[in-house]
Parts: sequence; C-alpha cells; structure tokens
Amino acid sequence: MNYLILLFSLFLAPAFSDKESQKTNQNFSSNNASHKRLKRDWIWNQMHIKEEIDTPLPHHVGKITSSVRNNNAKYIIEGEYANTIFKVEETSGDVYAFERLDREKKAEYELTALIIDRRNNQSLEPPSKFIIKVYDINDNVPVFVQKVFNGSVPEMSPVGTSVTKVTAVDADDPTVTGHATVTYQVIKGDEYFTVDDSGVISTTRADLDRENQSTYEIIVKAKDAPGSSGDSSTATVIITLTDINDNFPVFKHPSFHFKVAENISVGGEVGRVKVEDIDEPQHRNTKYSFVRGDYRDTFEIVANPFTNEGIIRPKKPLDFEKVAEYRFDIEATDPTVDLRYFKSGGSRSISTVTIEVTDVDEPPVFTKLPYTFKVRENDPEMRILGSVWAYDPDAAKRKIRFIRRRASPNGDYIRVSDTGIIQLPKPLDREFSSSYNITVAAQEILEDGHLSDRESHAQVHVIVTDENDNAPELVYAEEPRVCENAAPGKVIIRISATDKDEISPRGFFKYSLATEDSNFSLVENYDNTANITVKYGQFNRELAKIHYLPVIISDNGDPELSSTNTLVISVCKCNEKGNFTFCEERAEQVGVSIQALVAIFICIFTIIVFFAVITLLILLRKRHKKDLSGLGRNVAEIHEQLVTYDEEGGGEMDTTSYDVSVLNSVRKNGIKPEAVPSPYAQVQKPPGNITSGAGEMEMMIEVKKDEADNDRDLLPYDTLHIYGYEGAESIAESLSSLESGSSDSDIDYDFLNDWGPRFKMLAELYGSEPNEDFVY
Repeated sequence: MNYLILLFSLFLAPAFSDKESQKTNQNFSSNNASHKRLKRDWIWNQMHIKEEIDTPLPHHVGKITSSVRNNNAKYIIEGEYANTIFKVEETSGDVYAFERLDREKKAEYELTALIIDRRNNQSLEPPSKFIIKVYDINDNVPVFVQKVFNGSVPEMSPVGTSVTKVTAVDADDPTVTGHATVTYQVIKGDEYFTVDDSGVISTTRADLDRENQSTYEIIVKAKDAPGSSGDSSTATVIITLTDINDNFPVFKHPSFHFKVAENISVGGEVGRVKVEDIDEPQHRNTKYSFVRGDYRDTFEIVANPFTNEGIIRPKKPLDFEKVAEYRFDIEATDPTVDLRYFKSGGSRSISTVTIEVTDVDEPPVFTKLPYTFKVRENDPEMRILGSVWAYDPDAAKRKIRFIRRRASPNGDYIRVSDTGIIQLPKPLDREFSSSYNITVAAQEILEDGHLSDRESHAQVHVIVTDENDNAPELVYAEEPRVCENAAPGKVIIRISATDKDEISPRGFFKYSLATEDSNFSLVENYDNTANITVKYGQFNRELAKIHYLPVIISDNGDPELSSTNTLVISVCKCNEKGNFTFCEERAEQVGVSIQALVAIFICIFTIIVFFAVITLLILLRKRHKKDLSGLGRNVAEIHEQLVTYDEEGGGEMDTTSYDVSVLNSVRKNGIKPEAVPSPYAQVQKPPGNITSGAGEMEMMIEVKKDEADNDRDLLPYDTLHIYGYEGAESIAESLSSLESGSSDSDIDYDFLNDWGPRFKMLAELYGSEPNEDFVY
C-alpha cells in the first residue's frame, strides 16, 4: 500500500510543480513587466475516472487548458491510447473516454497535450504530459492461489497447533479501504480446525487420533469487505495426521507352540511370535523378555526390525534325553511409547510359549576339545601319546570307532587306532615341523556292523619339543676378500651362525679357529657374531691366492654341538686406497643333490634291465633257430643243397645232382643232434597195411605249404622238414637220410649191399661204422 501511495504522489508531482511555477512566474512578471514577456502555461484540472462506469459512452474525463489566447488555437493529444480510447475536443480541451476502463487491467494512462495553430499547425506552447488515473471500485472476488491445499499435523497435538496456511488474492486496489481486504472462514470441518485472517489453519481439539481417522478434508471460504455479503470463493484443504508412538504391541495369540529337533544349531530359528502394533512401522520398537519359566538361559528372543516379530533362538545345544519340553511366558512391550498420550488398556502383553524337542540320531560327542599332546623330538621310546574319547549321546549308546581324516603336515606321522589311541609310527623331527595336527572323526557302529553316516570331529595337536640335535652353521653375507698388503688387525668379514634348533637360553654361539697356524685371527663380538681379522699382514699371492680357514662354531646346548665350517678367503690386489682391483675367480663347487643321485640311479637301473631283457630275447631267438636246424648246421646252407633236388636222379652213380655229404655229415662226424620237436605239424607215416594213394606225397606237400603260407613267423615250406617223410610205398619203409641221420635206431643197413648197384651209395652211407671217415 505504501508503494501505491508513493507512486500516486509521483504522478501528482508534475501538476503541483507546474502550479507553483505558474505562481512564481506571475509574481516575477508583475515585478518585471517592463523588462520581460509574460510566460504562458498549461492550465487544467486533475484528471481521473472511475472504472466500469455503466453510463452511456463517451465518459468525460477532464479538460486541458492553455493560457494562450488565440482564436486559431487547436487542442490535440498524443500517446499510446490517444484518439482510440481517449479523444479531446479541439476547441474546448475536454477529454473523453470512448471505452469502459478496468483498473485491474490498467490503472493509469499517460498522454501528451499539445496546442497548435490550426492554420499552419505550428505549436503555440511546448507539449506537456498528463496522466489519467482510473479509480477502483470493489468489483473483484478474492481468489485462492490453488484449489487444493495440503497440510499435516501430529496426532494428539494440543489445541491451536498450526497445520498449514491458505492464501487468496483480491485484484482490487489495496489502497482503497475494504476493496482488497480478504477474510477466511472454515465452512466444513470447523469442529476440528479453524482459520485466522492471515489464512493459518490450526487445530481446535487435542484428541485427534490417527488410529481412528488419519485424514481430514475441510473447506475454507475467502471474501472481502468485512461485514458485507459480497461474493466469495472456496478452497479444499486435506489435512493428514502424522503418527506418534502412542500404542503398545499386543500378542496376536495367548499362546504359541513350536516343535524343534534336538540337533538344531545354536542361534538357529525355533519359531516366531507375532504381535500387533497399530502405530506406523517406524514407531514399532517391540522388546521381548521372559517373565516366567526356568529356561530363560536356554533361549533368547530377538525382534525382527522389519516385521516386528519375535524370533526364538537357542543359546545352547538342546538335548532330548535331558529336557524334552520347555514352557515359559514372554512379554512384549515398547519402551519408546510417549506416555503423555498413553491410552488405557495396559502397557504390556504376555503370552505362553511351549517348545517341544524331538529326538534325532545325533553324532558322537567328544569329551574334550581340542586334544593337545607334547612329545620330545627323536624320542624312540615314545609310541603312544594318549587317546581321544567320544560317546553316543542317544539312548542306544552305540560303540564308537575313530578314524583319522586329515593331517597337517600330510603324511603318516600320527596314527589313530579304532579305539582312539594316538600313536607315533616313528619319532618326530621338530626341525621338519614343530607341530603336527590331525582331525579325528568319531562314528557310531550300527547294529549290523556298519558305520553310521553321521560323524563328529576333534582336532588333535601334537607339539614337538626341541632337542639339541643340530650343530650351528656358518653364515656370512658376502664372499670374504682381503688385500695382499692388508695391515694387521684389518677386519676381513663379520660372520654369524644359524641353528635349526631353538636358540639356547644359556648364551650365545662360540666361535674359534681350528688352527692357529694361519695369518688370520678370530675376535668374538659377544652378540652371536665374530670378526675375522688379519693376524700378521702382508699376504703373498705367489704362494696362495685363496686361503681355506676352518672355523669351529658351538651352540652351548645340552648336549653341546659344534661344527667346523670352512671359510674361503681370496687374496686380492688393491690400490692405495684399499679398494680391490683384481681377484681370482673362484671355482664354483659343483654338487649333486641326493634326489638327483636317486633319479640317476633309477634311470641307470632301468636301462640295465631293458638291455638284459633284450639280450635274453636274442638268446632265446638263437636257441629257437638252433632247435629248428636239427643238425647243428646252418639252415641256409642245407637249404641251398636241397631246394634244387626236384627229381629222383640217375641211380647210385648220380652224384652230381646234390651233395650227399650234406646228408651224411652227421654220421661222418659222429655227432648225434639233439632231438627237438619240430615247430611244424608233423605228417605221420600211415600204417603199413594201408595202401597210400597216388597223390599222397603231393597232398602232404600242399598241406605243409598252406601251413607255411598262413604262418608268417615260421620258415618257408621248402625247408629241411618238408623232406622228412618219403611215403609208404617202399617195403623198407622210409629210406630218407634226413630222418635216419638223426635217428638213434640200431637197424642194420648191410642188406642194402644185396640190392644191386643202384643202392650201392646208400649201402656205403648206412652200412659203415660211425667213426669211419667219408671223403667226397
């Protein structure tokens, strides 16, 4: 409103200034009329007009007047709305409005007034601006800035608690009393809420309960001109009651019953008890507790933060054989309830819980966990460390068998008998491992002798105490070197020692030289280290470029152990500053580990066995060939003599077709070949009373040929054995020299001499004495 008054005063300032200027000029003119011309000025009344005038148009606004006295003077106006909305009567200066004006659209109009000579349109006075102001009438109804408002307030709030604020706007002139003043009134829901003149809605009751009604919808009316019965507008306000923690939880059932197996794990879920809390979830903070019963140390009840349920969990193992049923009372309450708004009905809810334990076949139970044993290392007499024990917790009380499952380190270092006795198959070495761990499983033996599939485990730890059984070893960071011109007392290297055994609590390592006959000395530092120094100085590289210094180290243990370690010291050339300039390259020691030697030995043994097998096969092959020969002669040589014998010859004088000496070589040399069964199937000579067919020999040869063709591992068919049978035609049976030469028969062949000249040669071969020499 102050802003509008200031603006209105600014609009009126030019008019007042013109009037004052006019008075001043008039006075000045009266005093100086003889010297200056009188100043002429614009003269008019203040112009204003009401809005929405309902009389016929045009409406008179005002009159502009000039002090110019000229019959040819003409009034005109200029501006944005000149000659459209506003027009001026050119002779009288009266200004008219030709449209009805609305102040809410435009409150004032600025125009420019001019007076000109109608003959030449020359301006008679300078232009002057003037303002036409539109007066307001109360013609607008207050309008809410929105049709629906939202608000919230906590339930059970005291009377007068602010909820929200509504706003309505009146477009009329606020500078006019009563035109833009807005008043509010609750016309629906006024029994719960009220509204003041500023639009603030507040409560009228202190017992608004969200659990009974959570939202309210009220209607507010806005009107202007207090006391008048003018038009008004309305708006809807939706008010939500926010929740407070004013209700305690209540059990849905007076009792709960659960069944659970006795082998449920500690912390497992037995069951859930449910409560009802009508507050919002963020205000549900149920706490459960035991109020009656002797087993509150066995179970616990934890509230689920999402569902508000009470989860019953066992705090220790259940045992059907000891307690088969648990019964106790629990209470549900909420410690965060605001007691100022506490409703009647009690602050606690109690329910009875019954838990029935069912029997299951449980695995064996060890009497002690874990088991720990101590043993001295390398103790040959310690074979039994102790035992583990487990029992069947069920009523059957079955026997238990123990089995080793896992071991660390892996290996057969610790054994477990069926009865649970812990045994050592061999002494333990602490340097290999200071502790040995095994997992022992216990299983029940069923009535049929089989083992149950349920088992329990126990950890067995065997700690090996140390015995002083390792001598200390020399340790040095770098290869020792010394200048050939080193001075006496020069420190060559600082040595230390390490021991696989535990360090003796009685003292440090002791160092000494195995011989004093050297150019070196040893100085103890008494911190488990020692210095090797130059004893006399001036080494001679021509005599020795490398010195081998034996150092003895003892460990002060019980018993005391010592070792002799060789320190290899190189004598080097040095410059004046004592820096090494040249040292002999030390020959690298080449060694082979035990594992490598074992691998080499296995390879050598494998190669020897391989060659022995090959040799044996070769010998067997040769023996096989020798057996096939039958005569001790080369088979190929005999074959060479027989393959061309394909006819009967020309009688006893025919000695050119084949070499008969080959057939008689056995008798000539007096050698009886070893009787070896032929690898070929033998064709037996038919009985003498059976007349052989004409093709008997041909059939026998074909059979032998087929056998040889089908067996690739045997010799060809045209070999010595083919001629071992000559048929059954002769009354003297077989006369073959091939068969008779290897026979031990005592037959007298002198009768061959009586058969004529055709058998003379055979008579000489078979009628002679074995020791008789035949020369062909």
